[in-house]
Amino acid sequence: MIDFVLNGETVSVDVEPDTPLLWVIRDTLGKTGTKFGCGVAACGACTVHVDGVATRTCVLPVEAVASASVTTIEGIAAGETRHRVQQAWIDEQVPQCGYCQSGMIMAVTALLAENPSPTDADIDDAVTNICRCGTYSRIRSAIHRAARA
Repeated sequence: MIDFVLNGETVSVDVEPDTPLLWVIRDTLGKTGTKFGCGVAACGACTVHVDGVATRTCVLPVEAVASASVTTIEGIAAGETRHRVQQAWIDEQVPQCGYCQSGMIMAVTALLAENPSPTDADIDDAVTNICRCGTYSRIRSAIHRAARA
């Protein structure tokens, strides 16, 4: 059994220790907001927070988060109140297909927690997730909107 905190609740999973955290989150624990994209930690669709740090989970073994705190896209809102980044995404009409957006939002929330007023260069350095639709200008606008919120 591997124990960790998921979105504020302690969970215990009985899986192979080298099972990627992504599959534990999605298949074992039923939190399907985190997406599979590339399988090599390049695209960022699988990004969650591990102890507050944006982390790609498709290659991260679940044993690496034993006793850690993991937050998924399902865990960033406060009840029915959206996180300011989620609201900025809506206000700026960021998503097209939307597939990468949960990972993108998780990367951005981690950035803003560390740097509440990022420059464009800060954003470029910290948010390396890939959006195949190419909504990068809207993403940047939403990040700046959320930083002002």
